[in-house]
Amino acid sequence: MNHVVVIGGGQNAEHDVSLASAAAVVNALRGRGALVDTLTIGRDGVWSSESGPLGLGVADSLAAAVVLLGRADVVLPVVHGVLGEDGALAALCALAGARVAGSGVGAGAIGMDKWATKLVAEAVGIRTARGRLVAASDIGDVEFEEPVVVKPVSAGSSFGVSLVEEAGQLRRALDAAAQHDGRILVEEVVRGREIDVAVLREADGTRWAAPPLEISTDGLFDTETKYDGSARFTVPAVLDAAEHAALRRAALTMFDALGCSGVARIDFFLTPEGPVLNEVNTMPGMTAASQVPRMFAAAGVDYEELVARLVAGARVPVASPRSSAGVAG
Repeated sequence: MNHVVVIGGGQNAEHDVSLASAAAVVNALRGRGALVDTLTIGRDGVWSSESGPLGLGVADSLAAAVVLLGRADVVLPVVHGVLGEDGALAALCALAGARVAGSGVGAGAIGMDKWATKLVAEAVGIRTARGRLVAASDIGDVEFEEPVVVKPVSAGSSFGVSLVEEAGQLRRALDAAAQHDGRILVEEVVRGREIDVAVLREADGTRWAAPPLEISTDGLFDTETKYDGSARFTVPAVLDAAEHAALRRAALTMFDALGCSGVARIDFFLTPEGPVLNEVNTMPGMTAASQVPRMFAAAGVDYEELVARLVAGARVPVASPRSSAGVAG
């Protein structure tokens, strides 16, 4: 591990979450003796280093940032959400010829698109909630006969997600989702335990699933409960052998089907009929208290070691990810 550039911030609602993740990652890498430079994407799109803005505007600062990315041994983009996790930064790294830690363009783009992710899941035999895709321009025509969950197709940290149990709540929920994306997903409510599974691809190409984590809340696991400390995490989740195996198998299947690299978090509802996929995060929260580091800590991989392994597994973004066996946890 030599010179690592960590990217944080971003031009979306997850900007502050990304800054926290990036700061934690930088501290972990420096704790392991790495030479680390940080780049921050402002809410206005201007790139900055620790010394200040890299240019007077978006284009100038981006041009300067690309030069720095090309000089790095490894680039670790810790930007959640649109214009970051969705493959945009992986594409930038590919164009700059930089090795990137994390998923490539395709996995990021599809994983960020909840509708496309559902189609991939169904194609490989993983159940998803019944739902429909709605354009923001058509929200006045949407009706429902049972409780539904409304969410933007491409957004993270549960921004714009609402549980609708009465008809009078629907339009407000659709409007909230439309603030984050022009496409909206309306899904049936799945009754089940909320279980997350984290998967890591190691430097040798093997990938493995950490012990699953269960989320317990008094209502919908939305943005507020995600960050106000009211959600309760249990890791390892209390599961029987068959449940554990089904979740692990589904997580690895989705990781491979999307072509993920680095680390990803695959979220499920565990029902009596088995796992139902909720969504995939190809750049999940990465503070030491975030769900993914908690899961790997339960497998004996501490935070600094996890970040070091993520960087060690960096690849040239244009290369095809290798698929191989190797499951633990």
